[in-house]
Amino acid sequence: MEANLVIVSGNLTRDPELRYTPQGTAVCSLSLAVNNTYGSGEERKQDTTFIEIITWKNLAESCNQYLTKGKPIYVEGRLKQDTWENTEGQKRSKIKIVANKIQFLARKEEAKTEDAI
Repeated sequence: MEANLVIVSGNLTRDPELRYTPQGTAVCSLSLAVNNTYGSGEERKQDTTFIEIITWKNLAESCNQYLTKGKPIYVEGRLKQDTWENTEGQKRSKIKIVANKIQFLARKEEAKTEDAI
C-alpha cells in the first residue's frame, strides 16, 4: 500500500482546464469542493474545503471531455506540495492532489432517473 494515498469525493467548482506541456503531454486542472456537515438536531452546520486536482495524459483528456462544473467525482491520488516565492520574496506553498484514478459519479436525481429507465 502506498504511504501517500488520498481519497476524496466532491463536486467540481469550475469546468476542467486542459493544457499541454511543450512535449505534448496533456495536463488537466480541476477544482473540487468537499462538503462536511456536522452538529446535531437543528444545530447542523456545514463547511466546505476546496481542493486542487491535477490529472495527466489520457485521464486529463477524459476529464476535459466529460466533466463540467457541478459534476460529482471520486478521486484517488497522492498529495503534492508546490512551493514558490512571491514577488515580495515570501515563501508560499500549496498542496494539490495528483490523481491516478477518477470516477465520474451521478447526482442523486440522475441516479433515480437512470434507475427508472
